[in-house]
Amino acid sequence: MTKVMVFGTFDIIHPGHIHMFKEAKQYGDYLVIAVARDQTVCDIKGKTPKYNENIRLQNVLELHLADKVRLGCLEDKYQAIREEDPDIIALGYDQKAFVDNLALVIRPDAKIVRLQPYLPEIYKSSKMIK
Repeated sequence: MTKVMVFGTFDIIHPGHIHMFKEAKQYGDYLVIAVARDQTVCDIKGKTPKYNENIRLQNVLELHLADKVRLGCLEDKYQAIREEDPDIIALGYDQKAFVDNLALVIRPDAKIVRLQPYLPEIYKSSKMIK
């Protein structure tokens, strides 16, 4: 079994997220989606998400595209990776937070891939949230 892991806020689910999840799933047979904690979103984006972490988690679960959906970790942002031990980490095309040290956290045989954007001029959460 090849386990793939993706991360994000997923505040307003849009076709770009669906594309991301489906593309990530093509890299393996088991998809884990980690939903960012509210405090992490505030720290990274400088504002609170529109929906709290439990609602965002539930919204991702209801898509039925992942084999597992979980919250990220507050203290150690890489703890979820160590716990899930993915074979592949699939990053969003514009994902920048916490990516610099990923290679130090994953197994030597694990891979990091960048996913392709899906109409980013339309389906980018920061453009959709008012």
